[in-house]
Amino acid sequence: MFTYTVSVTTGNQEFAGSIDYIYLTLVGTETCSDQTLLDKSFFDRFARGSVVSVDISTKEIIGDIELVKLEKEEFLFNDQWYCRCINVTTPSGERVEFPCYRWIANEKEVVLRDGKGRLPQDDNMKEYRRMELESRQLLFRWKEWRPGFPLSIDANTGTELPLDIQFETAKTVDFSLNYLKAIGNLGLNELMRLFQSSWTDIADFGKIFVKIKNTVSEHVMQNWNEDLMFGYQFLNGCNPVMISKCMNLPDNFAVTQEMVESSLDRGLTLQEELKAGNIYIADYAVLEGVQANATDPDTQQYLAAPFCLLYKNSQNEIIPIAIQLSRQTTAGVGNTVFLPSDNQYDWMLAKMWVKCSDFNVHQLETHLLRTHLTSEVFAIAMYRQLSAVHPIYKLLIPHVRFTIAINTAAREKLICESGLFDKANGTGGIAVVEVIHKAMKTLTYKSLCFPESVKARRADNKDDLPDYYYRDDGMMVWEAVKSFVSDVVRIYYGSDESVQEDEEIQAFVQDVCSSGMKYCPQNCEFPDSLKTQEQLVEYLTVVIFTASAHHAAVNFGQYDWFAWVPNSPSTMRKPPPTQKGQVDMKYIMESLPDRGRASWHLGAVWALSQFQDDELFLGVYPDNYFTEQPVLEATKTFSEKLVEVTNIIKSRNEKLKLPYWYLSPDRIPNSVAI
Repeated sequence: MFTYTVSVTTGNQEFAGSIDYIYLTLVGTETCSDQTLLDKSFFDRFARGSVVSVDISTKEIIGDIELVKLEKEEFLFNDQWYCRCINVTTPSGERVEFPCYRWIANEKEVVLRDGKGRLPQDDNMKEYRRMELESRQLLFRWKEWRPGFPLSIDANTGTELPLDIQFETAKTVDFSLNYLKAIGNLGLNELMRLFQSSWTDIADFGKIFVKIKNTVSEHVMQNWNEDLMFGYQFLNGCNPVMISKCMNLPDNFAVTQEMVESSLDRGLTLQEELKAGNIYIADYAVLEGVQANATDPDTQQYLAAPFCLLYKNSQNEIIPIAIQLSRQTTAGVGNTVFLPSDNQYDWMLAKMWVKCSDFNVHQLETHLLRTHLTSEVFAIAMYRQLSAVHPIYKLLIPHVRFTIAINTAAREKLICESGLFDKANGTGGIAVVEVIHKAMKTLTYKSLCFPESVKARRADNKDDLPDYYYRDDGMMVWEAVKSFVSDVVRIYYGSDESVQEDEEIQAFVQDVCSSGMKYCPQNCEFPDSLKTQEQLVEYLTVVIFTASAHHAAVNFGQYDWFAWVPNSPSTMRKPPPTQKGQVDMKYIMESLPDRGRASWHLGAVWALSQFQDDELFLGVYPDNYFTEQPVLEATKTFSEKLVEVTNIIKSRNEKLKLPYWYLSPDRIPNSVAI
């Protein structure tokens, strides 16, 4: 008789160990073991996260173990059990690891392969891969949630999702409860009862800050109306992707040399400053013609699509020098340009309008579309097209954790018709669809490549635009991720031809292109195939960076930068001014969000800015999908590089009055999970 010791590791999830009967079979190259019953007495020995072993005796050596089969008996009431991994120790002492990391629930049979990553063309068990993917494609179905949006998962609620991608019980997200809890924690319950009443003075917004102490938001509260603070946020605020170098003024931007002459401190003309590369612009064209939120018949709301001209002065500071809130087609006709030299209320309100537009573009395009919805497309395609033994599946799965679940919750409660997004934001209601449709026209593959996106805005040169920490830190993280991905790709792909021959990776990118992103423009450049190792490395870097670093950069600073409502109004209740000298503080207060909307806004940005209790940060991979030494060494190198980047950022931040942390690797979650 020969004895094989099977060690089973359970998870920390709820219901672990509650299952009644599972049959386990070892399949080797020579033969297979008899079925071994893991009954209730076996599972009763489990505590969460523990290991329980069982000996399996065979009459003959079964050869190299290729598979572990788990078969669950079906009952009227199906219990669920989360299995982390199974280790088998052979009679010769060899230890073989079989990663699982999934729920054993309704499946008739679960087949586990050992931890070696295998490309499909190198796998002698193609039939198991085929059956696995066919099964997954039945579970992970594409759905058109809204025409023109990236496709999403075919599920209306979180409970309809495949069990393996649902939130763990402790991490269930209910936006309604979270927002109400945040409003309570912030002490805003009394204000909510005065829902549609206006504040009387800017200082009244300070009442919101009674409960929560936050260094950045307090700094914003004290300095929000300074032009220097206004300009700084285009570099290192919560939406640091709007600033572009301006080489030629838009035809319908009516700004002239005479208007801005007093703001230019080098003694050059506007044209000379343009040519010298000192003029930047933020253009909110995506909001042009969008119908403002009309879901509340008692409150008229308004949107604008402004131009904001920014100047890099001789002290290398970014300051606003001209704002135009309308965009008539004929230059100079009906296009009022607001200037720093205007009276204080005109200039204050013009900046508020830019920040309101910036907030709404951030929420729908920068944040929702370019991180959440895009990452979900990558996640669904991964589950549909990559087998669990595929090395790229093993590489990507930590970076899709909870993404489909959080997006499903958002569609159910947040951005749905009459959802929470409508309560405070000017782009609620039909505007959500209109903005996403327009933003999709600029969603290209290259715009997701961080270096390319910064270069396209002509903001890549450190000498031209210093102190752009979003760019500088983002480049360090991008290079670290790219280096790690490159190491993994080189381990498994010996040549460009091996990339071309990988039918699963080709199906993955094809599914993204033709299904998930099918509403992108024809020139969107999402590849439908990959020809080289270099292309594969860039593609995977995009997937990981989008889900981790880019989301972190535009999500976790929301409370910091948006909590002080005058700095980032979520909506405006008066139309944008078309003439100068027509507004006063009363008009401004009647324009800003009322007490109720301000409270909903603050609750939202607070809830969305919080890390989860069980957050896994970039490069932290507690689940051992990879078991091969070269990949484990590459992962260690990646972790060490991320520590270096973290230390560089920490050292720089110690010298700054306003530290920039959003792209510090120790604060970048692996995936879009909030």
